[in-house]
Amino acid sequence: MASIMGWDIGGVNIKAARLSPGGPARVALEPFELQRAPARLGPTLARIASTLGSDPDDHHAVTMTAELSQFFRTKREGVEFVVEVAEGCFGSARVHLFGTDGSFHSPAEARARPLKIAAANWLATAQLVAQVVETCLLIDIGSTTTDLIPIVRGEVVAAGRTDPDRLASGELVYTGAVRTPAEAVAHTVPFRGATAGVSAEGFALMGDVHVWLGELSAEHYTVPTPDGRPATRSFAGERLARVVCGDRELLSDADIDAIARALANAQTRLVLEAMGRVLGRHPVITTAAVTGLGDFMASRAAKEAGLSVTRLADRMGEAAAVAAPATAVATLLEQALARAAR
Repeated sequence: MASIMGWDIGGVNIKAARLSPGGPARVALEPFELQRAPARLGPTLARIASTLGSDPDDHHAVTMTAELSQFFRTKREGVEFVVEVAEGCFGSARVHLFGTDGSFHSPAEARARPLKIAAANWLATAQLVAQVVETCLLIDIGSTTTDLIPIVRGEVVAAGRTDPDRLASGELVYTGAVRTPAEAVAHTVPFRGATAGVSAEGFALMGDVHVWLGELSAEHYTVPTPDGRPATRSFAGERLARVVCGDRELLSDADIDAIARALANAQTRLVLEAMGRVLGRHPVITTAAVTGLGDFMASRAAKEAGLSVTRLADRMGEAAAVAAPATAVATLLEQALARAAR
């Protein structure tokens, strides 16, 4: 059987995984802001595919969230754009688009029903997890968002399929390990025995919080920093000082620690609140399967909710788990092609 490339094409990141018969998955995660360089999407996909050893016989399993980019006026326009680029890179016969119905579709079918293709990456991960952890809450925290997907007896039982429906159900939370602005998480933080308001000026991201606390490596801070300076702990501290309109001449390490921990705890509470809504509909769930760049956040929230924790990274490797939707969609296509060949 030919090798398979799995793609999760987002508006700010591209995740890719190549599965070869008898070999380990090769994975890539690359920041790419589609809105800033839409014409570069095709060359970027081709370069990533080449880096992972792809050849013309590879099949390409594609899921996406790039359709939400502000470059597009509608999701329909976004899906059609990504489909056209993927087709141009890899050929229509080799491109398989994963949909929110849990099936693969040809480029022509995707064009005919584009909203079925939009934002289906969470379902790819969930369907793969359902094969190995039959009853669990899948918690996938990436750089931007958190997915909370209930799986019961091997079936994905999510209430929503579209992003608006998933936000309404609590199964999608717009908070992540890197890109979320500090002011989107909390309006106040502790400061020297009192409470200080949080400046709503985009001075710091949650990536700064997690780098400062040692939970996220600088290499995984995959977006431009608010001040354009490096994603190191030292500069993260400078950005966090700005949260209370201060600087590092005014604020000590202890002050920054208090701000960072308060923001991290507030973000965990946001996830816990949504988890409570989802678990309330499925009280049989007692286990969390955690993955993504922010699996440290997912583990913390799951334990606070009283769930046992299974890390997908322990099963598929750290890199493959960070790129879980790409790894999952490739595996699902591999399984679908094997069934068709029998």
